[in-house]
Amino acid sequence: MAIRLKKGDKVSWKSHGGTAHGTVVKKQTTETTIKGHKVAASKDAPQFIVETESGKQAAHKAEALRRD
Repeated sequence: MAIRLKKGDKVSWKSHGGTAHGTVVKKQTTETTIKGHKVAASKDAPQFIVETESGKQAAHKAEALRRD
């Protein structure tokens, strides 16, 4: 079961260089684009927009995130 997340939660996720850390910016329930990549989010399959301490943004499914 996926964790429940909300704006401002501190989270971590696996990244190319190891583990990344950041903050939940918002729950995305519609399609959007981040860094030229389509984010196929929907009400039935939401994703979370997260931001690293350096200001980079990414979208992840709840099951890919761990609350810090």
